[in-house]
Amino acid sequence: MRTEALEAAAAEPPPVLEPVVGDATRKAARKAIAVVGASGDRRKYGNKCVRAYLDAGWEVYPVNLTEAAIEGLTAYQRVGEVPAELDRIAMYLPPPRSRELLPELAAKGARDGVFFNPGSWDREVVAEAEELGIRARRECAIVALGRSPAQYPA
Repeated sequence: MRTEALEAAAAEPPPVLEPVVGDATRKAARKAIAVVGASGDRRKYGNKCVRAYLDAGWEVYPVNLTEAAIEGLTAYQRVGEVPAELDRIAMYLPPPRSRELLPELAAKGARDGVFFNPGSWDREVVAEAEELGIRARRECAIVALGRSPAQYPA
């Protein structure tokens, strides 16, 4: 009887395993960042950020109102147009412009938060961001990656 059961089990096709979706899949995927205020000017920090994250193997989505491409990547006019779930958003705009974009940043979301780089935030920007549920990180996104802006000369 035991032999018959083993033979019957061997004759059946193996079960179809569904792929695991969620954290395990996400961890295997490349991380993604939107760089708001990215620039084609290699002297600017928004450009250095694009290059740093590309070098680190991230999916990078430059956001710029006027440029079509930055470092060979399609540039998006609004962060809401970025076709990916984001791990980070890096801001390289002055505080008044950063403040205007807060509702859009909150709607898009970013797992690790929004990096308000030096010169892109003031107390009001941070307070309003936090009111909207944004994890406001007042730090250099390049340094947070373990790199230095000096590694990316013009």
